[in-house]
Parts: sequence; C-alpha cells; structure tokens
Amino acid sequence: MSSNLLKLLLISTPVGPLGSGIGGGVELTLLNIAKTLQQRGHKITVLAPEGSVVESINVIEISGNLQIMAQSQDRDTPIILPPDSVLENMWDYARKMQNNYDLIINFAYDWLPLYLTPFFKIKILHWISMGSFSDALDLIVQKTIEQFPNTIGFYTKTQAETFNIIPQNFTCLQSGISLEQYQFCATPKHQLAWLGRIAPEKALEDAVLAAKITGIPLKIMGKMQDESYWQKINQDYPDAPIEYLGFLSTNELQKHLRECQALLMTPRWVEAFGNVAIEALACGVPVIAYRRGGTAEIVREGETGWLVEPDSVEGLVEAIKKLDKIDRLWCRKQAETEYSLEAWGHRVEKWLFEVIQS
Repeated sequence: MSSNLLKLLLISTPVGPLGSGIGGGVELTLLNIAKTLQQRGHKITVLAPEGSVVESINVIEISGNLQIMAQSQDRDTPIILPPDSVLENMWDYARKMQNNYDLIINFAYDWLPLYLTPFFKIKILHWISMGSFSDALDLIVQKTIEQFPNTIGFYTKTQAETFNIIPQNFTCLQSGISLEQYQFCATPKHQLAWLGRIAPEKALEDAVLAAKITGIPLKIMGKMQDESYWQKINQDYPDAPIEYLGFLSTNELQKHLRECQALLMTPRWVEAFGNVAIEALACGVPVIAYRRGGTAEIVREGETGWLVEPDSVEGLVEAIKKLDKIDRLWCRKQAETEYSLEAWGHRVEKWLFEVIQS
C-alpha cells in the first residue's frame, strides 16, 4: 500500500443496524463514503451495531442497546446512555484498537464521540448528519471545532448555520451516490413520489394533500417509523390517491422513483441535505421541495425542480403544474456533475488529507 493511502475506521450511527433504515440518510452516506474511499485504495473498516448489512466492506459488529434518536428529544434533554450502550461499546473498541488506523471518522450524531475526541491519540473526524437539535450537542460541537479546526464535516452551509459556528473552521462536503444504480427515465407515468422515514417531522401529510388536490397518485417509500402517525394520515385523507410501497432496496426504489413526474420533499425541520433529492435527480426526476434546509442548496430553481414556501401545500400544487417546464435530462446531468461518487470522493479525500497534514 502506498504511503498516501490510509487505514480508516468508520464508526456508524448507534440508533440502528446499517441496512435497517432507522438511521435515515446517514446510513447511505456512510456506505457510499466507505465504497468510494475503498475504490480509491484506502483500507476501510466499518464499526456498526450488531445485525448490520454492509456489502463488500469489512464490518465489525458490536452488540449493545441502541441509542435514542436525537430528533425524538427536546433541546434541553440531558445526555442519556442506555445500560450496555452500543455507542459506548463501539467507542471502547475504537479506543483499544486505535493504533491500527490512521484516522477515525465518526457518523454518530451524539455527544459522547465528540467529548472523547481529545482523549484519543489519533485524529477523529466527525460527520454531523443533522441540524441543531440539542443544546448540549451544540456546545460540544463548538468546543471540538475550537480545539480541532476543520475536523467537523457538514453536508451543507444551511445545516452548519444552525450550530452558530465560525464558517472557516468546518468543511461542507454535500453527498454522493453510485449513479450506475439509478436509471434515467425520460417519459414518466402520471404519478408523484415521496421518500423518507414516515415520521411527523417529515410532514408526509402535506404531500398527501397535494396529491389529493391535483388528483395525481403519490407513491410513498421509506421506513415506517411511526405507525400511529401513518394511520392518522390515512384517517384524515381517506380519499387521497396514495400507495405505500414500503422500505425498499436501492434497486427497487429507483424502479418506482424514475417513473414519477416529480419527488415531493416536505420537511418540517431543517434537513441537513436530502439524499433522496439526488437519488431523484439521478433518475431524471425533478424535485419539488420546501425552501428549507440543505435541499435548497441542491435544487436549481426552474432547471431541476422548484422550491416553494415552507409548509405551503398550495405552493406544492402550483409547482406541480409547472413540471412541464423542467428538462429531465438536466436533472440527470446535475447528478452526474455534482453528486457522483467520483466527485464526492474527491471532496472527502481532500478533507482527510487536510486533517492528516494539519
């Protein structure tokens, strides 16, 4: 192995096994980073909760109780670790084995890894996967950036701004996907798509209402995280033309997604990025999204989709009426130019070497 190739330990989110969908977009981010860095010759090991499925990547499974998701807690909720925490167990393993690696990349949106950073002998990079949710986490992110500049990576500037930190001390890396997994479709069916975890902060009900108003069928895909929330949507909109297809593999997802006229993105919160948006673009599918969070940095207004006033179902409906103005080929070209694994891998690798050399 040449001297400029690295031995990297990637430590997964502790909220669920990789492949379960519980971790949301950060699962796809971790797997694609592992894939692109391995393709570039780096030696990759992924540390993840027991039951994780990671294709063609060396994975070490760690047992323990899963962590509570940050978005289900209040801003002032104290830091909590369950007994026999998988987060604690993963980082105990990392501490013992750190001399076998050049760098550690943390994907856990949690206080503990950031707190432990000064106590490790090797450098730790932190991929922050969501916007600000916790006062305690905000504070430890700020302290880590002050002590170890540029070791914090965000998806987007919009996401980073929620933490109130100095711009020059962090890196924005966006995201990337394996474009060969997504087939372009020039002639969609009369249907719309919505992708994501089915949970209140994703505001699926807005997309359902837009589908009801326009009469265009809505294909819903994603992890069923809150069954009672889903049942309430069905009760509130019994006549809406919707179909839930389940939590699908990438191959199955893109088969349905590519045939849709547009992807609707309706978050109530500040999305850090929106991997589903670039998955749609890769299929040639325009994105109609609330002008909120990282997605607003992805969509090219009038070229690859439309941004509408947050929480405005009327805005979604008006944007749907303008879809004939979008050239679907431009959507695919944007994905190829900005979000290929090659382009993204270059950004990530540059970040790693900057930290190593600092």
